[in-house]
Amino acid sequence: MKFVSIWKPDRAVWVAQPDEEHMAAMGRLINELMSEGVLLDTGGVSDGGSSLRVQRAGGKVSVTDGPFTETKEIVGGFAIFKVNSKDEAIALTRRFLEIAGDGMSELHEVSEIS
Repeated sequence: MKFVSIWKPDRAVWVAQPDEEHMAAMGRLINELMSEGVLLDTGGVSDGGSSLRVQRAGGKVSVTDGPFTETKEIVGGFAIFKVNSKDEAIALTRRFLEIAGDGMSELHEVSEIS
């Protein structure tokens, strides 16, 4: 099973600069999970200033440049896990949030097309 975790930090966490200890702890977790083969990819997401919204409505596609002031949630990053169960994906996400701090992660199972 594959899951994508989308991290949405609290605003206070997003604007705070992580210290060296925090960054080292996150690096250790990422290296551990990648070496175990359960973390396939991860990355941060830039602030809303460089975001785009691509929308299709009525058969027409439009592209809008960010930032989007009406957006209340911040997307801070993502991770893609390859795990044996939903419970394992939840456990990995809990470990991430223990280091990342306050906020939430949405877990979505990835449908694999064969």
